[in-house]
This record gives sequence, C-alpha cells and structure tokens, in this order.
Amino acid sequence: MGQGQSQHWKKIWVGSAGNMVEWFDWFVYASFATYFAGSFFPEGNDTAKLMNTAGIFAVGFFMRPVGGWLLGRVGDRRGRKAALTLTVTLMSASAVLIAVAPTYAVAGYGGVAVLLVARLLQGLSVGGEYAASATYLTEASAPGRRGFASSFQYVSMTAGQILGLGIQIILQRTLTSGELHSWGWRIPFVVGALGAAVIFYLRRNMLETETYEESDADASERGTIRALLRHKREAFLVIALTMGGTVAYYTYTTYLTKYLSNSAGLPKQTATLVSFCALIVFACLQPLAGALSDRIGRRPLLITFAVGSTFLTVPIMTMLRQAGSFWPALGLSLLALVVVTGYTSINACVKAELFPTGVRSLGVALPYAIANALFGGTAEYVALWFKKGGIESGFYWYVAGCAAVSLIVYLTMRETRDIDLKRVGGTPEGRPDADKVPAS
Repeated sequence: MGQGQSQHWKKIWVGSAGNMVEWFDWFVYASFATYFAGSFFPEGNDTAKLMNTAGIFAVGFFMRPVGGWLLGRVGDRRGRKAALTLTVTLMSASAVLIAVAPTYAVAGYGGVAVLLVARLLQGLSVGGEYAASATYLTEASAPGRRGFASSFQYVSMTAGQILGLGIQIILQRTLTSGELHSWGWRIPFVVGALGAAVIFYLRRNMLETETYEESDADASERGTIRALLRHKREAFLVIALTMGGTVAYYTYTTYLTKYLSNSAGLPKQTATLVSFCALIVFACLQPLAGALSDRIGRRPLLITFAVGSTFLTVPIMTMLRQAGSFWPALGLSLLALVVVTGYTSINACVKAELFPTGVRSLGVALPYAIANALFGGTAEYVALWFKKGGIESGFYWYVAGCAAVSLIVYLTMRETRDIDLKRVGGTPEGRPDADKVPAS
C-alpha cells in the first residue's frame, strides 16, 4: 500500500471512528429509553412514558439546525478537522450529563431538566457531525471512489448503534430487570463519554482534506448564510431527498426495538437481538452499495430505495407486528434495511457533491438538519402518537408517503457521480453551472 493510499485510509478511519462514538451516544438514548423512562417520568402507562422520553429525543433533533449552522460555519471557515473535534467534545459532555442525571425520586423534574440539557448538547453536536463527517469523507476520497468512501459514514453510524445494542444485550444477561431499570442504564453513557475522550485525541491529530486546503474561496464568504442562499435550489434538494430516507432509517433502526417489544409483543431481549443482528448485516451492505453507486451512479440506488419504501413499508410493518418470534422478525427487518441501504449508503456524498468547497459543510449541515428535525426526530413520536390513538397503521402510511415525496425528487434530479468537487457550484463568472449542478 502506497503512502498516498495509506493516508487516504487513515482519513477515512479517523473520520469514521469518531462518527461511531458520536452516534453511539445519540442512539443509546433511544435504545435504553424503555429502561430509564420510569426513572424520570413515573406517572402513566408504558406508552405514555415512552412518549415523554421520545419527546425529549425529538428536542435533540430540533437543536440540530442550530448545530448545523454553527458547526457547519466552523467547518467551512476553520476546516473540517476543527468542526469534527468540536462535535465530539460536545457529545462527550452530553453523555456525562445523562450518566449522572438524578432520577425523579431524587430531584423531581430536575432530572428531566438535566436530561433535556444533555439532549440539547447532543443535538448541537450531531447537527454538525453529520455534515462535517459527510464532507470530510467525500473530500478525502479519490474522485471515482467517493460513493464507497462516504458509505463508511453509515457503517460507523450503524456500528455505534450495534455497539449500543451489544452493551444492552450484555447488560440484559448480566443484570436483573430491577438493576437495569434502577442504575444499569447509566453504564452505556459512561462508556460513550470515555470513547469520546479517545476520539477527541485522534481528531486533534487528523489530517485536513486537500480539497479544503486548496480551495480559493473568498474567506469572508466561507460558511455564511449569504453564500448558502446562492445555492437555494441545492439546499431545497437536500431537504427533499432527505425526507423519505430519514423517516425510513429511524423507523427501522432506533424505533424498531421498541416497536417489536411494545407493539409486536416480543420480549425486550428478543427485540434487541433482532435489531442487533439486522444492523450487522445492514452495516456490511453500505460499502457494497456505495461502490455500486461509483459504477452505475447515485440516482439508481436512490430511486430503488424510494420505490421499495413507498410500496413495501405498509406490508413489512404489518407483518412485523404479527411476526411473533425471532426469525420472522429478523427476516422482515433485513428486507426493510436492504431497501433503506439505497439511501443510507450514498446520501452523504450526494449532498456534499451539490455544493462548492467554501459552503459545502454548511450547505449539507443546515438543510439536512432541518429535514431531520421535521421528519427524522419526530418519527418515533409520530409512531407512538398513532399507537396511542389506536390507529398504529396510520404511521405505516406516513412513512410510505414521505418516501413517495422523495421518489419524485430522485426521478427529477440530475446525476452527481462525476462532479468535480473543486468546480461544483459555479462557473468562473459565479453563475450556477447547469452542466454540473443537479437540480430538482
């Protein structure tokens, strides 16, 4: 392996490893919510408690646009390395807060306040992490390998969730139910804080991308809203193409375990094991699909996802509710995640390929964070709202409808695979380059 290729893989490794810890902390909240919900919200039935914790989960998403703006600006003005280092610092602080948050029995709703502050910090962190990571991995890769390299963003995101579920499985088998509900749920947040400290060290020594270092963008224009507004079409495209993907992704990842236990009636241990096994396969699929997009283009994969999600969501979710045991639930979950792979494996590079270097981080961060706040962060709450109202199947149609909207976008956008990252966004005169920039 030559030195250049070694440096290339080093950049991907450091960016991916940090992303894994970021999303471990983010997803651990969702996967352990069934255990700590009663510690902070003691009143009401199980669904009501989950709705309260899901509400705070959604609050974190509504901070993501703020984080996307602040940290996207840092990424464009100070560099991708600076933004990635700051995001992991914020995430470490939030994990510590959750780990030490007092319960309702100790501090009343003071514990809820601590939980809320922690989720706000997580929202800020992840709001910038997605864009900084997507931009870094896309820029650090060779032109013909951007789909493959950027797919490691969701490999690392999924690895973080697998790690969280793995810890959950271990705790379920080593602690009693009472111990897990009382104090055991705090353990993964301690692990997340320690992991973030390690990644902080790695990211302080990471290499900046050549694309960023060689950019001749006007320093005063880097990462500004004014510069982003020159690319309104691309910003809208990011929101629209994210809509269906983020709803489907959070439905079959963060919400799946709760759905299998709270709606399908599977034991918590079985539901967790289903998610764990399905996500391992899902992570392995990402680089394969990313590499495929480098050969055939991004649009075919996006369209495949949207068609599959539009027409298969209702039957898959209906059958999942009636699965009854491990193997049927696993098979259906895998089918759903294979479909979602068409979006997750390449959405990072597609968005990064839409914007010029001087506003790439902000251009990905802010529109994506807005879409996630509106659709991804609320997916679990919407699902529980339909369930509480006695019309749970309404949520299935909601997911399918969001995918249908994105399908229209995928069918009308231009291909982004062969775009030159150093030229995208404008001609020498500053006008949009119709031959290079995808349009909705």
